[in-house]
Amino acid sequence: MSDDRSNEINAVHRGTWAGGLGLEVTSATRDGVTGTVLVTPAHCQPQGIVHGGVYASIVESLASVGAALDAMTNGCSIVGLENQTSFVRAVRGGTLHGRATPVTRGRRTQLWDVVILDDAQKVAATGRVRLLVLDASSDVAGEKLAKPSLG
Repeated sequence: MSDDRSNEINAVHRGTWAGGLGLEVTSATRDGVTGTVLVTPAHCQPQGIVHGGVYASIVESLASVGAALDAMTNGCSIVGLENQTSFVRAVRGGTLHGRATPVTRGRRTQLWDVVILDDAQKVAATGRVRLLVLDASSDVAGEKLAKPSLG
């Protein structure tokens, strides 16, 4: 049995920011997450290149999926604390290919690195996300988090 949860993640993303972005998670395990975004005019800023927010969103989303899959093994949830995204190469079209890998997965925080490539396999952006691991009794924005689950 495969531990790939990408189909479940894509179902959860419907109607959310990641779904609206067009992010398709192609593989998802607690040890790494990959995904793609087909660039459309809606992803571009007025000069016709991909908007930096698209890269930051991909970085945040892929890292969060991996961290959540890890935290869920202990009944915990995660929230992002910090997203540092660097724009390396301008992209005007095609598909963006992202891969998130864990740097550290501690009891209270996790750190993930993300690399986004263009169709020519050149680095378009990189990012690093620091996430907080929350137990089931934690409040976020004045409410309890939903019990972490997929499917």
